Amino acid sequence: MEVLNSRMILRPGDHDRSVRFYRDTLGLAIHREFPGGTVFFLGQGLLEVSGSGSSGPSEDQMLWLQVRDAAESVRELRELGVEVLAEPERQPWGLIEGTVADPDGMRIVLVEVPPEHPLRSDVRQHP
Repeated sequence: MEVLNSRMILRPGDHDRSVRFYRDTLGLAIHREFPGGTVFFLGQGLLEVSGSGSSGPSEDQMLWLQVRDAAESVRELRELGVEVLAEPERQPWGLIEGTVADPDGMRIVLVEVPPEHPLRSDVRQHP
C-alpha cells in the first residue's frame, strides 16, 4: 500500500461551533471548504470537520499538535476560554505536553519539543 495523503476527520456535535473553534480560537488556516465540511491545515497534516456526530470523542482519541511553546499556547487558549485539562509539564519521554479540550471534549495535546530532545537530533552518520 502506498499512502499518498492523510487527514483526521472529526464529526462534531455542533459543526459551526467547531469550525469557529479550530479556525478562530486555534487559528488554523483553511485548506478547503465544501458543503458540510471544512478542511484545515494541521502542520504537515490535515483536519477535516464535517458532518455531525452524536456520541462525542472517545477518551482513547486525541489530537497531537506540536507547538513552539506549550506554556504560552496553553496560556493564550485559557485566556480565550478554552478548557485546560492538563498544564504543560515535561513527560518521562522528554516532551513538554499540556492538554486542552475542543468544544466537544476532544483532547488536544499541545507538545513542545525541547532543544535537547532526540527528536531534534541529527541522527545521520557524520564522516
